[in-house]
Amino acid sequence: MQWTDEGVVLGVRKHGEAGVILELMTREHGRHLGLVHGGRSKYLQAVLQPGNTVQATWRARLDEHLGTYQVEGLNLRAARLMGSSMALYGLATLAHLLRNFPERDPHFALFETLTVLVDHLDDADLAPALFVRFELAILTELGFGLDLSSCAATGTERDLTYVSPRSGRAVSAGAGEPYKDRLLKLPGFLIGQTKANRPSEEDVRAGFALTDFFLHQNVFDPQGRRAPDERARFVALATAGDE
Repeated sequence: MQWTDEGVVLGVRKHGEAGVILELMTREHGRHLGLVHGGRSKYLQAVLQPGNTVQATWRARLDEHLGTYQVEGLNLRAARLMGSSMALYGLATLAHLLRNFPERDPHFALFETLTVLVDHLDDADLAPALFVRFELAILTELGFGLDLSSCAATGTERDLTYVSPRSGRAVSAGAGEPYKDRLLKLPGFLIGQTKANRPSEEDVRAGFALTDFFLHQNVFDPQGRRAPDERARFVALATAGDE
């Protein structure tokens, strides 16, 4: 068995005296692990940093085997990201979220969302909103996607202001007014209502509150787990202006 694919490094762990087990989120083969012989060499350590994009060739005698990777760096952005605390917490959080998917289960659209996010993870203007959209994409790929296209009560596509915690559907301002204390806020940047390059801190907080609710309800709580501590640290930095 053999294939070659592009992947974003999620993490590594030591294996033997010189090797590592490399965890990638690949374009065609999903989250996939493999052994890298000599992965602790000075050269490969620089390549196998979380956030880098690599070209990986995986080989194994049988498909169910761990197999081995040969890797070549394509976009070594990790050196830049290491200078940002926000980016480091973001990398840890996105890796944790991606581990909710079974190994070797492809998610093409999610991979594209991931690559855009890691390209801008140290950008205080872009990273917060991109991360909210990434978490929404996680929910969608897990089968818990939100419907923000029209009001759950009236069907209108205008003046969408809230999200129902029960259905995950948008609710207009008029329909939601009597129940607003029980609804979640829908930030405008998720439905194209924000023209500024950077959404307001209030809207970004609302976006993270929205994804936090549905991630806990549908992903973490059923497994008896909580969101990683790194997520709270990332959100704090992402909603506090420049580092």
